[in-house]
Amino acid sequence: MFSLQQLFGKSDKFYELLEAAAREAHESVRLVIELMNTPRETSKLDDLVLARRKEKKISEQISAELVTTFVTGLEREDIEDLARTLYKIPKSAEKLAERFLLAGKHVEGVDFSKQADLMAKATDVVLEMMQQLHTLQDLEKIKAMNDKLQYVEGEADKHMMDLLRDLYSGKYDALRAIVIRDLYELIEKVVDRCRDVGNSVMHIVLKNS
Repeated sequence: MFSLQQLFGKSDKFYELLEAAAREAHESVRLVIELMNTPRETSKLDDLVLARRKEKKISEQISAELVTTFVTGLEREDIEDLARTLYKIPKSAEKLAERFLLAGKHVEGVDFSKQADLMAKATDVVLEMMQQLHTLQDLEKIKAMNDKLQYVEGEADKHMMDLLRDLYSGKYDALRAIVIRDLYELIEKVVDRCRDVGNSVMHIVLKNS
């Protein structure tokens, strides 16, 4: 049976740091969704930048702890990879928010609700994985959560194709089409980053089960 508590040791900080990183990633996506719903509230971008900075500090703390901590049974490269992958979520969310605000009137009337829902679902699963990982002894449960992430990512890909089909129909002027496509791709990247976290967790679990 696999348990991060067995691998990290009872007194280490890695589980808490990784969960904290997942919380900041989750908060970043929540904030970017709020910003997309209420674009005039630009203060949300400041909150998003703060969440990303917190995530970066957590990632740096993990790297510092790895220098002085011996991790039994788990390669430090795996911890670094997971921390790095988690950090890419708020980084991508911040870039999406910046581009969304720059888009201005070009996105008026565009419905992003489906994509926002997919981003929210993906980060919900990421947070759940990190909250439970230290006590999970059921490989199938980890696999089920990862499968859910893969499903959400697949749904995002299919929705993206539908959106692009509409975008390329000719009813949009060229600049508006370019701006909207750019945002579509950035939203998809946030979901892809969440999928990458799931893949990293599965890699660790399978290696140590």
